[in-house]
Amino acid sequence: MPAPDASAIFAALDRELWIVTAAAPGGRRGGCVATFVLGPSLVPELPRACVALARQHHTHDLVESSGAFALHLLGERHLDWVWRFGIGSGRDGDKLGGLDVSAAATGSPILKEALAWMDCRVEARCGIGDRTIYVAEVVDASKPNAEPPLTVTGMVRLAPQDRLEQLERLLRRDRAIDAAAILEWRRGHAAGDSP
Repeated sequence: MPAPDASAIFAALDRELWIVTAAAPGGRRGGCVATFVLGPSLVPELPRACVALARQHHTHDLVESSGAFALHLLGERHLDWVWRFGIGSGRDGDKLGGLDVSAAATGSPILKEALAWMDCRVEARCGIGDRTIYVAEVVDASKPNAEPPLTVTGMVRLAPQDRLEQLERLLRRDRAIDAAAILEWRRGHAAGDSP
């Protein structure tokens, strides 16, 4: 039986907005917006990052090809990056074009103007139907900027109405894709298929 109140609980959390970038052999590169980013290690000398990426997105394919990604924390001044990386597909064009970008040790693109960034090498992955959860070694990171990070609430407060409507349309589309993937994954697990 579904737990409808669970969505309200998660909606009450004000998550930071991150940009995940990756580059694959052949020069393909891209990025997307993520809100599920965690630091799962308590050991400062062995930092790790955890991110969940939608399987239908171009950036997921790039991370699968390269085994690496970079995470970028945004500030309010990066609001336009939400539209750049959150609307449209990297399969249709270079989302990083025109930005100040360098290559990290893993080959992942680094957005030099971000509040902070981490270069990550994938150590483990877990497919859960609609998403793949990646746990990665942080191989390099910038010093964090003192500026507060952009959160979902901050983005909604600052966004023009037409952008919010566009994001809502894309979220409805993605929810339908994700729901089908979750249900298929659950049916497979109920039947005893391996992950």
